[in-house]
Amino acid sequence: MVKQERALRTREALITSAATVFDRDGFSVASLNAISSLAGVSSGALHFHFVNKAALADSVEQAAAERLDRIVTAHEGVAGSSLQLLVDASHDLAHLLTEDVVLRAGFELSREQVRGGNQGLHHQWHEWVGAALKRADGEGLLNEVAPETVAASVVAATTGFEVLGTQDPQWLSHGTITRFWQLLLPRLAAPAVLGDLVPGGSRSK
Repeated sequence: MVKQERALRTREALITSAATVFDRDGFSVASLNAISSLAGVSSGALHFHFVNKAALADSVEQAAAERLDRIVTAHEGVAGSSLQLLVDASHDLAHLLTEDVVLRAGFELSREQVRGGNQGLHHQWHEWVGAALKRADGEGLLNEVAPETVAASVVAATTGFEVLGTQDPQWLSHGTITRFWQLLLPRLAAPAVLGDLVPGGSRSK
């Protein structure tokens, strides 16, 4: 049991270190020596857990996908309108992209063309946003707009903020996300519910 726990800690340390180096240097430039050194383990220990750099990157993406899943599932089944839950989730995503290097690196890796990335995290986010908007439509919250069209716009904007945020964290700030929803909600939400929505997130009330 002790050996298993130690091995799990080593694996998690390597994933975090890999995310840090990928985020700092990019996948192509990142070296396994830099990753093992940052994690405080030997190259042999790294290769015991991961056969190569691509396997490490896959594990970073998987860990990021689990973090994204926790963000969106935290807003499933919560009391409140589906539109407000979408607003809140987008704020949580933006905040954690600035705080969590694994989540940030996972998004970067998911669009990394040199690895033939499958856009996994972006697809995962798109699926959840689309489902949230379909629920909002069913609840009568939308202002005669197609959920699919709105989902594409929301995903394009929020993932655009993610990309821009790699160079300037201001793009992922609470103010930026709030202004985005201040612009979009009057077009998106039915007039009867617009006044109940909080562009800054329900926690900002």
